Amino acid sequence: MTESPFTHHDEVDGLVQAWRRERPDLDVAPLEVLSRVSRLARHLDLARREAFDAHDLESWEFDVLAALRREGSPYALSPGRLVQLTLVTSGTMTNRIDRLESRGLVTRSPDPSDGRSVQVVLTDEGRTTVDDALTDLLRHEQMILSAITPRQREELAQLLRYLTVPFEQGPEV
Repeated sequence: MTESPFTHHDEVDGLVQAWRRERPDLDVAPLEVLSRVSRLARHLDLARREAFDAHDLESWEFDVLAALRREGSPYALSPGRLVQLTLVTSGTMTNRIDRLESRGLVTRSPDPSDGRSVQVVLTDEGRTTVDDALTDLLRHEQMILSAITPRQREELAQLLRYLTVPFEQGPEV
């Protein structure tokens, strides 16, 4: 990657410089990347909250609704599958489904392939809500990424993928 003709400085530059001065015996280079990732995550969290607040949604509500929406028609998943997709306990998911159902964003219905089980189904209102929230979220995220080119976005996505894959694959068997 070529450096731009002008130089930008951020808070991380200052803290890295201070650590290099105070602890020259340590390689603080990881801070240059990971402190920026951490700070960017905070900005993204604020953007997510702003986008979701406009639709009276909490982040966890969006996560559950989005999992159902991504499933495609008929927008239904078992509670167990929602637990896997959102990484919460079954008790937490039951509470979340109850709350979303009370708001009219999901319903419970018998699983057509197994009458003993239930599916959580996205309602029309839930679909509209999650679609509108996603549109706003993507608008916020586009603004966050507007400082870099589409090619740089692709490169950054690939580099971040290299860092995240080991964590997401789990332990090797």
